[in-house]
Amino acid sequence: MKPLVKYILRWADDALIMSHRLSQYCSQGPFLEEDLAISNVALDYIGQSEALLTYCAQLDNTIKDANALAYLRPEHLFFNCQLVEQPNKDYAYLMMRQFLYDCYNYETYIDLVNSKDAQLAAIATKALKEITYHLKRSSEWIIRLGQGTAESHQRIQIALDDLWKYTGALFIMDDLDKTMEKDHIGIDLTKAKNRWDERITDILAKANLKKPQTDFFVSGGRDGHHTEHMGHLLAEMQYLPRAYPDATWA
Repeated sequence: MKPLVKYILRWADDALIMSHRLSQYCSQGPFLEEDLAISNVALDYIGQSEALLTYCAQLDNTIKDANALAYLRPEHLFFNCQLVEQPNKDYAYLMMRQFLYDCYNYETYIDLVNSKDAQLAAIATKALKEITYHLKRSSEWIIRLGQGTAESHQRIQIALDDLWKYTGALFIMDDLDKTMEKDHIGIDLTKAKNRWDERITDILAKANLKKPQTDFFVSGGRDGHHTEHMGHLLAEMQYLPRAYPDATWA
């Protein structure tokens, strides 16, 4: 697999897996308007993923199309971060996962828009408009839940404490990241992390939440190693095209 394709797949897979997790919550939102909002954010991520996967297929003629990348790849060839594959335990988990990822997404995409790769920069520029809204929405929910009832505060704090261990891997600069950054195609995750830390600290303080103080972080995801949840997610997401490879929309 070409280095550029693998690099772009990291961004594409993050969005694809997050979109599927959000789609699983359809009809379970706390009220109708929020239920629709969750579904709309999922659609945004599907669109971002589709654009990136299509570009990967254009870069590598051994790849049939975006659908083949989404529905026919095995687990070890997905390069999403482990954060987005975590299950929807309750609404607090869904929103905290969303918030942590939205902060990461925003702080990285504001640099990715300056990529030397014109197509990648164009996709990032379009996506950033949606990501900005996602961040605003999830930040407001974190504050709302943190400042809400005793139960909402407890649930969102538990979600933060549990999901925090997956955030460290978001900013690891491996050899591929360093190569892409050196070629001015990719970004410096270290700079993004500094901004991410500031934003996270600010929002958590407003929500009266305690930022976890731990040096323990789970590694994996970008190297194709995933949690036990990923296989179940892919089995559900990929079932139809694998079971009926010749199926078409009537």
